[in-house]
Amino acid sequence: MRSPSAVSARLWLLAYAAALLAATLVHDPYWLGGALLVVSLASGRDRWRIARRAVRAVLLFNGVVTLGYVLVAGPRGEFSPAYLLLVNLRVLLMVYLGFWFVSRVNLLRALAFSPTLSFLATLACGQGLALKRMVDDYQQAFRSRNLEPPDVRTRLRHAAAQGADLLDKALHGATETTQAMRSRGFFDDRA
Repeated sequence: MRSPSAVSARLWLLAYAAALLAATLVHDPYWLGGALLVVSLASGRDRWRIARRAVRAVLLFNGVVTLGYVLVAGPRGEFSPAYLLLVNLRVLLMVYLGFWFVSRVNLLRALAFSPTLSFLATLACGQGLALKRMVDDYQQAFRSRNLEPPDVRTRLRHAAAQGADLLDKALHGATETTQAMRSRGFFDDRA
């Protein structure tokens, strides 16, 4: 018999998936704002910590999307503040739900019913931790090379160099994987 915690985790996973689906089907900013308020109240005493994480996670992405929308829709005369509010609230609600779910549920336990999904979740977590370690190493090396706090320009140059190096490592890994697959006949269409 399955443990109650595994069943509970699976129920949380189903509720989370249903809430995400519902958030994509709602097209009224007032309903999305109300849902965000209800979810934040339901999350209990962790609501402010989760809210801070969610806002930090979406701030840059939503800022760029919002700016792009304003720059494209504004000159065309198609700008809609209600649509902009709807998109931003939807993303914030979905990210808030994600952080709340992860803070309450062990994802691997929730996905234990499927070996493939468990494997993919484990792989994603491992890759995330490896990326976090690389970023931490870059930050520690950057701090150790600067006796005084660096200015914004220096930090931006460092971030650009770090991003370029991470992209180079990803490209190298993808190239090696592709070559290994090709050598085993994976891309051979003459079957």
